[in-house]
Amino acid sequence: MKNVSLIISLFVCKLCFGQTSGSVTQGIGTTTTANLMPACSSNHVTPIGTIISSDNKTWIVPAENNFVSGTKLSDLHNTCNNITPSSLATADLSAVPTTVIDEQGEVITGYIFADNYFELYINGILIGVDAVPFTPFNSSVVKFKVAKPYTIAVKLVDWEENLGVGSEIQNATSLYHPGDGGFIAQFSDGTKTDASWKAQTFYIAPIQDLNTVKELSDGTHSTTTASTSPTCNATCYGIHYDMPSDWFSKNYNDAAWPNAYLYTAAQVTNQAAYTNFATSAWSNASFIWSSNLILDNVVLVRKTVSAASSINELMQGKLFEINNPIENNIQLTSRQTIGNTNIIFNEHYWKRNSTMEYYRFKGKSTNFLTNI
Repeated sequence: MKNVSLIISLFVCKLCFGQTSGSVTQGIGTTTTANLMPACSSNHVTPIGTIISSDNKTWIVPAENNFVSGTKLSDLHNTCNNITPSSLATADLSAVPTTVIDEQGEVITGYIFADNYFELYINGILIGVDAVPFTPFNSSVVKFKVAKPYTIAVKLVDWEENLGVGSEIQNATSLYHPGDGGFIAQFSDGTKTDASWKAQTFYIAPIQDLNTVKELSDGTHSTTTASTSPTCNATCYGIHYDMPSDWFSKNYNDAAWPNAYLYTAAQVTNQAAYTNFATSAWSNASFIWSSNLILDNVVLVRKTVSAASSINELMQGKLFEINNPIENNIQLTSRQTIGNTNIIFNEHYWKRNSTMEYYRFKGKSTNFLTNI
């Protein structure tokens, strides 16, 4: 009779929660692996398990992942492996491998910190996974060779100890503490995490009141009115959304996803895996997540890096390539000064805006230094 009552209760809640396309679960799931990191000392264990929703779907909690089988990305800072440089300048990155996606591409280095776990895809290829799914907090470095444009896709997981209810054991008096997420990355081609990234939520917990989860017209799975300090503990709800099977592919259309939300370092972490490199590895990047840093536990983020070079890339000596199939006339303009730029022309016309000087080059490449 108790099981029947629980099923009816969940079914009724699903009906009351008719504005969502997600699946509803309640309570603690079943643990299938007690600890993914038994050899590393931590104040948390790293379990994984399953839970069944009211529509009879089985969900992996906190998320489906490739931690066991995936290539672990190289360490920038990882106390589990005794790699703890005090700065980027003292980090030994000589053994970081390069994953080749395009033979004719550019080698790009990226620095990544996630609270807690991430999986990195470039153009649909799994480059690697976070070496530590939960704690102790770590950071990673990656190298890949790719041609622009290219697409970055990342699965982000705020891990949990209380499987299915989105919480962790903080201490003896806080056994159901909602954690928080956060992700920051910066790459040597100038790409960085900011509000231009797309971010969509696929698992929300702990939820005390199902009616506080809304699906907005811009695609946001919103929990702005939900409590971030719920008292439901082991009876909290979770909302799960099916992930598109090709969410990580280069050609996946993420236009319906909302843009990422920005967060400060103070809202995310004060751990050495971030702070030791904050002004070097992530000097221009921002922490991103979906709309709720605490309740959104599984978030997918994407960014398409265009082939066009930015002014900052030009000033850093990067390659600026223009493909103009329409005509042999190209005009370069800038709102800021660019000094000592090496420009290569091949049957293109260039207009120097500041002095109205004209240069024409036909049938050959010409290198020269100029100020725009």
